[in-house]
Amino acid sequence: MKSTLKVLLIMVMGCIPAGATLGQYESSVSVDQKQMRSQDRVQVLQAYKVHELTTANGAVVREYISPQGLVFAVSWQGPFIPDMQQLLGNYAANLQTASPAQTQVRHMRGLIVKTKDFEFVSGGHMRSWKGHALVPSLLPSNVPPEVVQ
Repeated sequence: MKSTLKVLLIMVMGCIPAGATLGQYESSVSVDQKQMRSQDRVQVLQAYKVHELTTANGAVVREYISPQGLVFAVSWQGPFIPDMQQLLGNYAANLQTASPAQTQVRHMRGLIVKTKDFEFVSGGHMRSWKGHALVPSLLPSNVPPEVVQ
């Protein structure tokens, strides 16, 4: 189990660059868009905004922005796992420091980490990866965690 977890963490922590930084301000979206060379489509909803960044290779990163302008969640899908250090920022440390009770490996192709104020779910297979991360304390009060997809 420990070696499987280490392999998954290596895969998750060192891949292609992408996405906004979880817990940071919306201004990080324009930096991400330039770095990813992506198109940014913004969807404004009643309680939050979603920036959808789409790259030429078909990867999609969604950044969920609270009314306070903070990235409360990110999600991804595409042919590669995004760079989790860039995507999660300071929250990336949770992937390495989570206890075994907070970590679940799914069929050697997925990882779930749930701590007090961090949720991470990622899985897939070659050329088809998806997942999300969110900070429950940053969720707008009337937005359920299920909106992150």
